[in-house]
Amino acid sequence: MASRLTLATVLALFVALSSTLLAQWPAYPTPDVPRKDGKPILDAPTPRTADGKVDFSGIWLRAGGGGGGRGRQGAPPAPTTTPDGIPLSTFGEVAGRGFALPLQPWAADLKKRRMADNQKDNPDVWCLPIGLMQYHNHPQPRQIVQTKNLMLITYESNYGLRYIYMDGRPAPNNDPTPWWFGYSRGWFEGDTLVVETTNFRGDERAGWLDVNGSPYTDALKMTERFRRPNFGTLEIDITIDDAKAYTKPFTVRVNQRIMVDQEMIEFICNENEQSSKHLEPPKKS
Repeated sequence: MASRLTLATVLALFVALSSTLLAQWPAYPTPDVPRKDGKPILDAPTPRTADGKVDFSGIWLRAGGGGGGRGRQGAPPAPTTTPDGIPLSTFGEVAGRGFALPLQPWAADLKKRRMADNQKDNPDVWCLPIGLMQYHNHPQPRQIVQTKNLMLITYESNYGLRYIYMDGRPAPNNDPTPWWFGYSRGWFEGDTLVVETTNFRGDERAGWLDVNGSPYTDALKMTERFRRPNFGTLEIDITIDDAKAYTKPFTVRVNQRIMVDQEMIEFICNENEQSSKHLEPPKKS
């Protein structure tokens, strides 16, 4: 039987090449970073914008992850929950190890089929946008650019770009075209940035919350709560509310850490892509 390319294979190849890619660019210190003896002070006070809001701008890596060859090596095993019991999300499982997702029966069956099929229908394998939870947990970095009325998040993986509207607009109610990243609106509640996203694509190709294929549908409402307790730390609590795929909403935590004195890498997944010709097209549900 011919071997089939999986997402894990693609990621392993990229991680192996990352250190070589990094060597192609000159080092340049990130401006406005608090330092002591040249090293960043990660527990320095939280940066703020001119109007006093928490500034989430920066390049961020999933805490405890490999970072495409840029993470910390030899770190101890990560805990599975926060101290108050919120499951810690992972790239492989949206709610981490040991947490039983409240899947509807059809959604549980679909996840089993996806895993049995070596996750080959994950959109990442096909150079398509991989969905917000996979982007949150991806070992490659993401950069947040924050302005008064708009926040942009650029993802190194698959060159993803997400818009979060901060100008007070309501959720769309005119039956808009669904998007891979959904339609995101954000507002501040104290020092917490709350982002509500709806109008997702939820078809067979788009609806992957994690590498193992936990699904979502077009009914998904994702609510993210961003917090930056100090200079170097980003905490994101994400509530998944999708009554078509899950029997009840659930909340997970993603931890990220600042990356300084490095830059994002251009990653065009389709450039000279030679793998998909060896794969069967995704099955229709």
